[in-house]
Amino acid sequence: MMAVIKRVPMASNDDLKSDVPAANSGRFVVSHPCNGCHGQGDISGQPCLNCRGTGAERFFHGTKADLKTGDLIKPGHRANFGNRDRTTTYVYLTATLDAATWGAELALGEGRGKIYIVEPTGTLEDDPNLTDKKFPGNPTKSYRSREPLRVIGEVVDWRGHDHTELKAMKDHVERAKQQGVEPID
Repeated sequence: MMAVIKRVPMASNDDLKSDVPAANSGRFVVSHPCNGCHGQGDISGQPCLNCRGTGAERFFHGTKADLKTGDLIKPGHRANFGNRDRTTTYVYLTATLDAATWGAELALGEGRGKIYIVEPTGTLEDDPNLTDKKFPGNPTKSYRSREPLRVIGEVVDWRGHDHTELKAMKDHVERAKQQGVEPID
């Protein structure tokens, strides 16, 4: 019997009591705050076990891969960025729909990108490719892990970036590749 992916439509507002993530209305819209630590990332000075110290309730992974509920997204695949002949040693996830949208739009492969709701199975660390190197702190709420991510649902009806913005980003990625810029691994 084939598992069915929980389809999650995009919300039209930021109703934090809803099970639906906030709409991708702009840069770095973060999913709902964690119920355990109320978005603080820690409880009594200890990292929140519920959100792994991130303060986010829900995580996303943008890709072009066709996945189903229960699938594991693991390191060890061909890289989407930099030297594409290398094998990844991390899996990447984010608590923002905007960052997941970029992942879905820039991923290698054919067809429309997909955004999956994922749960980490291990420890997380800030993604050094999107933190202090490019943005102060971690406004994109982008993380990586050496352990798999479990697919628990799919976001449907998400909006991609406009054509001009997407072309500019693809041009930027291509320039970085031509200059030999490699992701921090």
